[in-house]
Amino acid sequence: MVCNEHVPALDEDLKKTLGPATAKVLAEQLGLHTALDLLHHYPRRYAERGELTSLAELADQIDEHVTVVAQVADARILTFNGGRGKRLEVTITDGSGRLQLVFFGAGVHKPHKELLPGSRAMFAGKVSMFNRKLQLAHPAYEPLGAEASDRDAATAFANQLIPIYPACAKLESWKIAKCVDAVLPSAQEAVDPLPEALREGRGLIPLTEALLKIHRPGTKADIDDARQRLKWDEAFVLQVALARRRHADSQLPAVPRRPAPGGLLDAFDAKLPFTLTEGQQTVSKEIFDDLATEHPMHRLLQGEVGSGKTMVALRAMLAVVDCGGQAAMLAPTEVLAQQHHRSITEMMGELAEGGMLGGSDQGTKVVLLTGSMGMPARRQALLDLVTGEAGIVIGTHALIEDKVQFHDLGLVVVDEQHRFGVEQRDALRSKGKQPPHLLVMTATPIPRTVAMTVFGDLETSVLDQLPAGRSPIATHVVPAKDKPHFLTRAWERVREEVENGHQAYVVCPRIGDGEDDPKNQKKKAAEDDGEKRPPLAVLEIAEQLTRGPLAGLSVEVLHGRMDPADKDDVMRRFAAGEVKVLVATTVIEVGVNVPNSTVMVIMDADRFGVSQLHQLRGRVGRGSAPGLCLLVSEMHEASPARARLAAVAATLDGFELSRIDLEQRREGDVLGQAQSGVRSSLRMLAVIEDEEVIAQAREEATRVVAADPELERLPGLRSALEALLDTEREQYLEKG
Repeated sequence: MVCNEHVPALDEDLKKTLGPATAKVLAEQLGLHTALDLLHHYPRRYAERGELTSLAELADQIDEHVTVVAQVADARILTFNGGRGKRLEVTITDGSGRLQLVFFGAGVHKPHKELLPGSRAMFAGKVSMFNRKLQLAHPAYEPLGAEASDRDAATAFANQLIPIYPACAKLESWKIAKCVDAVLPSAQEAVDPLPEALREGRGLIPLTEALLKIHRPGTKADIDDARQRLKWDEAFVLQVALARRRHADSQLPAVPRRPAPGGLLDAFDAKLPFTLTEGQQTVSKEIFDDLATEHPMHRLLQGEVGSGKTMVALRAMLAVVDCGGQAAMLAPTEVLAQQHHRSITEMMGELAEGGMLGGSDQGTKVVLLTGSMGMPARRQALLDLVTGEAGIVIGTHALIEDKVQFHDLGLVVVDEQHRFGVEQRDALRSKGKQPPHLLVMTATPIPRTVAMTVFGDLETSVLDQLPAGRSPIATHVVPAKDKPHFLTRAWERVREEVENGHQAYVVCPRIGDGEDDPKNQKKKAAEDDGEKRPPLAVLEIAEQLTRGPLAGLSVEVLHGRMDPADKDDVMRRFAAGEVKVLVATTVIEVGVNVPNSTVMVIMDADRFGVSQLHQLRGRVGRGSAPGLCLLVSEMHEASPARARLAAVAATLDGFELSRIDLEQRREGDVLGQAQSGVRSSLRMLAVIEDEEVIAQAREEATRVVAADPELERLPGLRSALEALLDTEREQYLEKG
């Protein structure tokens, strides 16, 4: 490894400074190419050699890292395994007590030469107990000269913070530390992205100082100062990118869409058999205010499962149709598109039959467009859209195809945002003569900080009240292995519900048709596994239930690889009450609405995420009868998986669960693939813990961009932004 006096430029290739072999490993294994990359490769944590400890106190410090200063009393090499193995035992004393050090194998020779009886040294290591005696195995040590009896040198050594870097097999942390030493002088050249007024106002240290302190801290306070500053950089630069996006959107033209008095929306509201919740009214007002402006609405609507988001979205669509525009709703699956089409036409009644016999004069046509529709129906739907006959279209990604043309697209509603790439959202928006208004809906509660980070270019509305008449859902864990009689009782409960006139869902993680063969299933995290049997499958469980505990009941299956017509047929018959038990995969996770279903049994519940279980559970208790959700698992009681299930059983608050979910998973999973650019730029910022920093950075960013949209007066910030927005991320933000 080359280490010379040369101070590398920040954008200089590491080959020059570190030599080609080391630079190659850093590039290939850790994605670090320049001096700047390496400066932003922060230590994961810091090892402490521990406070100086007297030997007498060690009994209370088992498994702790300690540093002691002591004198060697004796040292001897012992052999074992017939002379093949060697062990060096060193006894040390500091006057207050004695302690044994052990070194093994090839590691015995150096300490045997250096730790001579009577010599003094500092020893650092982890205290363990062996044969009822305290010991340090393979401690780090630093011999002290005779004159170094003063405790200053010892204290300095003991308190030194050793950076531990994210490393790889070919380059250990201490070697990376040496590489960092070689580029650290170039930290002086780092351009500070934070405006000076902001930095001083927030009491943050300069960037150069932060980089020196994060890599080579003198004290714990240094680390805290550096982390706080570097978190601000990440949060602020990202929020500036999003604020510029919002600013650019606010400059785009859009057609204001104000509902006509006495029009379609009023007619719809007049026939509603219930009053809207306070939350629905508040959110509707926010949306109508946005629709009335001359710039496109960009709003994220988060609503708990069953909080009535579809009703809010439908009223927004009717308001747009009222003034001559069209509205398109994009759903992630055919089952969901058909379900939305069915429930929206039912809610609208004759208002959804504009231009048809028996339809209302004020009505409009509501059409469905999916990939599996027959040609005649598809041709008619396309014609209704291009002529403006259909005011509302509900569809899957088939809506995005080139052939689909609108008369005047005024509003795009995207359901379950996380299922769509930004390109798909963008392709649909480009079908308007002017940019249409955009409403993005999700039933996955997103903690505020994630919303500000991932959907930071959208304004957020939250629906957190359940409509009147919704029933509580009781959730219980069924430990199938420890208590098989609990599972027997679960099937009895399903039978009782059906006999009382209700219906049930049974959810399994796998279809079982050969294509999702267990050999292809390598996805389960190793956290709870002692690699167990393959996940339970819909087709197998349906057969077992029909022959066993649910014999005589009408049991049907539903999964994603069925023919679309068959799927629709099963859903129709389930909705009509002909099918009593539906054994399904997670295709029923969002949007499926059958108020008569009161019980759900989730098999292998430990194989689903916390938020997904919450979504699934929301399919029951949608009518006036109470809901019951049973989480079946074979995991033992002490496993992390069971703790997750217990958390789901303990609360119906989706926001609380999404927080638990985020804490248990890596943030990258939560932020999702589409946002990988954002995630890879966050090295120091933790989306959940740093809520305050993100919220403050958003405020500051909005203020800075309003005053100087092109950042002409802030060249440092502009170059930091360019570095963040490489091509992939630029596209993501452009299309978000």
